[in-house]
Amino acid sequence: MTRFDYKFLFESMLVHLKQGILVVDTNANVVFYNEPVTQIAGIDPKDAVGKNILEIFPDLTPETSTFYYVLRTGKPLIDYVQTYLNYKGEKVTTVTSTMPLIQNGKIVGAFELYREFSTLRDLSERIISLQKELYKKASCEKSYSDCKAIYTFDDIIGKSPAIRELIEKARKVADSPSPILVYGETGTGKELLVQAIHNASLTRRNKPFIAQNCAALPKTLLEGILFGTTAGSFTGAKDRPGLFELANGGTLFLDEINSMDIELQAKLLRVLQDGVIRRIGGIKTTVVDVRIIASTNEPPQKAVEKKLLREDLYYRLNVISLTVPPLRERKEDIPLLVEHFIKQYNKLLGKSVKGVSREVMELFMNYRWPGNVRELKSIIENAMNFIEGEIIELKDLPRSFGDLVTGDDGCCAGVDLQAGFPPLNEAVNNFEKNLIQKAIMAANGNYAEAARLLKVPKQTLHNKVKKYGLNKKLLTKKNYFTFKVSKM
Repeated sequence: MTRFDYKFLFESMLVHLKQGILVVDTNANVVFYNEPVTQIAGIDPKDAVGKNILEIFPDLTPETSTFYYVLRTGKPLIDYVQTYLNYKGEKVTTVTSTMPLIQNGKIVGAFELYREFSTLRDLSERIISLQKELYKKASCEKSYSDCKAIYTFDDIIGKSPAIRELIEKARKVADSPSPILVYGETGTGKELLVQAIHNASLTRRNKPFIAQNCAALPKTLLEGILFGTTAGSFTGAKDRPGLFELANGGTLFLDEINSMDIELQAKLLRVLQDGVIRRIGGIKTTVVDVRIIASTNEPPQKAVEKKLLREDLYYRLNVISLTVPPLRERKEDIPLLVEHFIKQYNKLLGKSVKGVSREVMELFMNYRWPGNVRELKSIIENAMNFIEGEIIELKDLPRSFGDLVTGDDGCCAGVDLQAGFPPLNEAVNNFEKNLIQKAIMAANGNYAEAARLLKVPKQTLHNKVKKYGLNKKLLTKKNYFTFKVSKM
């Protein structure tokens, strides 16, 4: 019998495979690349060898790369769906299986088999959504409908430095088992961020995500919901798992942790330290693998000082601290948010609104937004329900909003007195900044004309513009007076 040429067999398989193969060393540098049929990666094999995997797929990071995950953990990722930009900058969606190469007990590299999943990203997202829905039905009680996370980092709208920094930090800790404490004012989007973190986790994204508002329930009821109950422990009690058991393998989000009873906080601290829970009235202990993310709507240290948050629990939760900035500190994101909400309600309400008027955008940019993004969304939703034209005008805004912006006497534009008086220096600076904005807009970006309107030297105006970080291009009539939504 002729000795079989396994090398010939292997090479023949590679020629006809519809899957790409990538092999990297321990530094994630490509040592072998083969993609004979498809053009998913968008790079010639001879150009790929020697390059780091992040050079070939530039929008991936060590936190989001499957290769880096496998090299770091030694665990394989099978049939993992991901969307990314290839070497040519084209968006592709693939199904990949990435496995470690282990020799003599040491990781010497990793290899990946990948194939094109679909040219339509939403198809893969629908399938992932269905998988999550099936998991929810199989592992969560029917009475609980929150066992999924629907938002990703793509759903966080904004390009301000504060938001970009927040997303970057959150991405880095998505796969960490450490607890996270999120601080943000009411309406800033804390749960959206937490869901995005869960969905970015390679190990937890397909496991349960459960959110519980700690302020919504009294202590006795909340304790039973968190830890579960044992039949006979109190009148009417049944054997029921708590949220820690239901969230096993996934994420438990405890919103407004500063509203939780102090005694219950002590029990939560023990779970964080030991990873063990015991149902109310039970004697059996259960080990759970749950990542805890908690949030507060007031500065955590103030909550500690006011005895609303145990100091030891604060230090245990605050291993990773994330702060969601209020809308007034990222006003450059307001036009993007307005565009997003108008598109959303155009689709929901069957409208064809194109944008907001110059006066409305100016009002939005000057307002302090005590209710943050949630308040802005509510204002847009209200206007979209009643508007008959294509541009949202001042008359389309709810009257209650106009009263907040101007105050009863009309003298305090941009200041919400119900939220308390701002510091005098801040109010004066805001007034000066707004006045300069209006003058530049009235002069259509002509600084000399704006300086004449303000009756100040041109150099003084330039210094003020620099001080307040104003963008001349955004303050011209063409770019600022009428804000329009791009075609859908």
